[in-house]
Amino acid sequence: MIFGKKDHLVGLDIGAAFVKVAELKTTKKGRTLHKFGIAKIPEGMIQEGRIADTEGLAEIIRSLFKSQNIKEKNVAISTGGHSVVIKTISTSKVHDEELHRNIRTEAEQYIPYDIDDVNIDYQILGDSEYSSEQMNVLLVAVRQDLVDEYVELIHMAGLNPVIIDVDTFALQNVYETLPDVDHERITLLLDVGASKTSVNILQNNNSMMMRDMTNGCYQLVSVVSERLEIDREKALQIIMGEVDYPESGQSLDDLYEIVVDNWCSDICEVVHTFESGPGNDGIENIVISGGGGFIDLLAEKLTAALKVTVSKINPFAGLVSDSKELGELEAYQLLSPIALGLAMRRVNDK
Repeated sequence: MIFGKKDHLVGLDIGAAFVKVAELKTTKKGRTLHKFGIAKIPEGMIQEGRIADTEGLAEIIRSLFKSQNIKEKNVAISTGGHSVVIKTISTSKVHDEELHRNIRTEAEQYIPYDIDDVNIDYQILGDSEYSSEQMNVLLVAVRQDLVDEYVELIHMAGLNPVIIDVDTFALQNVYETLPDVDHERITLLLDVGASKTSVNILQNNNSMMMRDMTNGCYQLVSVVSERLEIDREKALQIIMGEVDYPESGQSLDDLYEIVVDNWCSDICEVVHTFESGPGNDGIENIVISGGGGFIDLLAEKLTAALKVTVSKINPFAGLVSDSKELGELEAYQLLSPIALGLAMRRVNDK
């Protein structure tokens, strides 16, 4: 989904709770972090991946670019959630033109929308493990009205949407560049955001299973709000440590455990589904990103349930600094991977 021509892009990650922007440059020292910024989004401005307040969100994006003094207008953005379908399929080995027709036909059985209402893209992964006459293809379908929604937003912000990626791919893009990563290990990339959780199981930089789930950190807000009988804004302030937790029969940790147990149950279900597949080995490693990674209980629960190594991503590890010291950005390392992954994209990337 290409809309522009210039090679250099700014990564713009529009989440349900924060907007993150990143600009990278290639220097003699290596890939350099040139600019990075983050801005809070009021709850409800994005709902289930759809934009509820285009003008308000465009103003936040404009202000973020201005505060970071980012002059580049060409951006790479991404989306995810239930409006995006990602599926690995097998199809016959044919020439490109016929493959394009076959993919569209195959896609109809996997996409819960009218085929004329989606944008379809695909990437050949290699030969099928079951037949020498078949190949595996990664199919990606995004609702056209969602694409139009985000294009309108970016134009309203005074920017040019050059690439529209998928959140999961942008995160994988960063992970593949990190030093000291054993790519042969079967790794689960886990991104727990405000309104959704993404799971991507990798080996040798190939995605073996992807899932987007509707859990997220806003569930914590809901539980705290309901149990303490306070509004959601006050609940969020408590979670962020901006106001003191009131005296109550249940501790904040108890409330966290209710939500984290639910997250772990859904994550473990995906893992067990993967591990029960033919020829699949067990998960060896989990790398967490997103706001949910700040909750140490999540890593503890996953370690206990799955008996694997669980760590938190540091997407800045493969970068050198330009205008900022990377150490100053440590607080944002769980929130920044998708923006950084988008900033690594170039026009005509596949």
